[in-house]
Amino acid sequence: MAESELLQGTLEPTNEPYAIAKIAGIKLCESYNRQYGRDYRSVMPTNLYGPHDNFHPSNSHVIPALLRRFHEATAQNAPDVVVWGSGTPMREFLHVDDMAAASIHVMELAHEVWLENTQPMLSHINVGTGVDCTIRELAQTIAKVVGYKGRVVLMPANRMVRRANCLM
Repeated sequence: MAESELLQGTLEPTNEPYAIAKIAGIKLCESYNRQYGRDYRSVMPTNLYGPHDNFHPSNSHVIPALLRRFHEATAQNAPDVVVWGSGTPMREFLHVDDMAAASIHVMELAHEVWLENTQPMLSHINVGTGVDCTIRELAQTIAKVVGYKGRVVLMPANRMVRRANCLM
């Protein structure tokens, strides 16, 4: 999603509270910049992964959830791993170290360069790779990395899956 698309439609219901919090932070920075002449900057990261992620079986994000499932299935020699959804939704991912590097880069940009790449009422930039993959592709990659030899079973009954989430 391009920066200009923010607030152009309804928020995805399962992600709405998180989206509202991110939007509130962006708007707070915009307001402080206008009112107090500050140079606060906002970045909108894509889906992050990396060390110290949440691997809880019922409330983790997609990469740690799949890593855990495939690791456990490999250790237990399980014949199948269930992946929720159709496998067709697209997601973009970024390692936390790359996000940290991008944040430092944004902070070190000259004020004029920042303004050339943002707008007064659209003062954030997206941080991501610009490349997404299907959940099926992600599951197959993780299965290969952990050495899982069984079947990947897609469970399309879960209708709470977002169709796409790629920042541009």
